[in-house]
Amino acid sequence: MILGLETSCDETAAALVTEDGYILANVVSSQAELHARYGGIVPEVASRRHLELITPVIRETLDEARSSLDDVERVAVTRGPGLIGALLVGLSAAKALAWARGLPLVPVDHLHGHVASLFLQPDPAEPPFLCLLASGGHTLLLDVPDHHGFRVLGTTLDDAAGEAFDKGARLLGLGYPGGAEIDRLAREGDPEAFEFPVARVPGLDFSFSGLKTALLYKVRELGADELERRRADLAASYQRAIVRALVERTEAAAEQTSAERIAVVGGVAANSELRASLPRAALAPLELCTDNAAMIASAARYVEEIPFARYLALDAYASSAA
Repeated sequence: MILGLETSCDETAAALVTEDGYILANVVSSQAELHARYGGIVPEVASRRHLELITPVIRETLDEARSSLDDVERVAVTRGPGLIGALLVGLSAAKALAWARGLPLVPVDHLHGHVASLFLQPDPAEPPFLCLLASGGHTLLLDVPDHHGFRVLGTTLDDAAGEAFDKGARLLGLGYPGGAEIDRLAREGDPEAFEFPVARVPGLDFSFSGLKTALLYKVRELGADELERRRADLAASYQRAIVRALVERTEAAAEQTSAERIAVVGGVAANSELRASLPRAALAPLELCTDNAAMIASAARYVEEIPFARYLALDAYASSAA
């Protein structure tokens, strides 16, 4: 049994997963309400909240699985990328648990974790496949040849897709997290009401900063009264442009690499229009799209563990080469 911990951003999460990929418990405590007043994540606030939540979340996970630490054979934890203070809370907790029980520790890359959310039961996806990873901090196209890793084919040159959703939501006067708010409001609007640009950049990379600027200009142009009346149309049109960029580039990558299968993971994978636009893709289950610890434990099945005590000097990293 693997105990996974995830604290890379604003979710404090723990999970128990079996070696063959069955989730026994997956507990996530979100800080969305705490950060909503700021319109986005405040790293110091997130780190302090992780300190308060990490122990209760682990206890709840063990209780939900009707297990104890005696049943845990390995401890897995997100090492990076993410907010460095938040990561260190989870890494310190994982080291302490593993050392106290004489267990090995498995450091997991957060991006590998998102991909590994597809490897869990009851319907695991089998590599190879092309994977779109779209979240608040990352937008990547990945060639996934096997369970153990991936090769980056394209990334964002500026904002991530989730970041574009959050910034767009702020411009429209919506709440946080922005992606869910825009998705909800867009269902009431006309996605053809406004035409927003989709950036054409070389290779298989993405760019969303121009789209965000176009929304800013349109909001200013409409004025307060007209904005209130057309808010749903703006949300729907803005969402359509983001989804179009993601889908078109993903399909181009699939054609260039002759990929037979496409998969979509990350927080933006929960977007209803994106899921509808790639109906034949392997989609991460909704409960595993946003940050969670089950995906970290899943990835740990394919990562080399560090034997007892050798991991005490292990450090976190805020960004990776990907």
